[in-house]
Amino acid sequence: MKIKKIPNLSVDCVIFGYDTNTKSLNVLLIKRYLKAKSSNEVLVDDYVLTGYHVYENETLDESASRVLKELTGLTNLYKKQFKAFGDPNRLMNEKDILWIKNEDFNFRTITIAYYFLLKTEDIDVIHNKYEAKWFPFSDLPSLGFDHKKIIQEAHEDLKTKCLHEPIIFELLPEKFTINEVQDVYQSILGIEIDNRNFRRKVINKKYIIALDEKQVGISKRPAQLYMFSKNIYDKMINNNFLINI
Repeated sequence: MKIKKIPNLSVDCVIFGYDTNTKSLNVLLIKRYLKAKSSNEVLVDDYVLTGYHVYENETLDESASRVLKELTGLTNLYKKQFKAFGDPNRLMNEKDILWIKNEDFNFRTITIAYYFLLKTEDIDVIHNKYEAKWFPFSDLPSLGFDHKKIIQEAHEDLKTKCLHEPIIFELLPEKFTINEVQDVYQSILGIEIDNRNFRRKVINKKYIIALDEKQVGISKRPAQLYMFSKNIYDKMINNNFLINI
């Protein structure tokens, strides 16, 4: 049986990744490119979020997970549905109209937006057929549709949520330093955090486990390594402990 798509309902996925080398919060975008059929004139050349129509036989969450897997090959990542975007004019930019006509999409499409958290190194962008590329959140390229607004609102939700739940560990390696934890928070929140006060707070979290290991392969003094324990965190949540940074 042929799978039918719902013509005016889609999902769009904001994929956040953290680059430990540049200490930047990044967004994964795909190339949108269109030439005129009668000439070589470039009509559209920009970037967009990954997204697609919802199929009739799937839930919204299943649709978002499908779209993510098609782009990245990954499953079981942290995801958050954060808002619906349904402005009647959200797809009416000149370039968007050209693109929609070419793809035979519905001009009155409502999209349900999600964001995902992962590590930038988990994605092979070099061999990606969608020409996916990481961009720093602070330096995004020209974007199609209303995707700049969607990314900004995803970031606002992420800033709020990361202060109350330890979701930033989805962006870090399994073993990390306290400085790396601080760097992630600073990249998301866009602020400088007092190092001494932050270190004291983090080390006192029962779900942050100190390891009998230190950094390797660095020229300066190696720092202590830690791990995040989801089991301990879940037990604390079940016992109504307040969790925040």
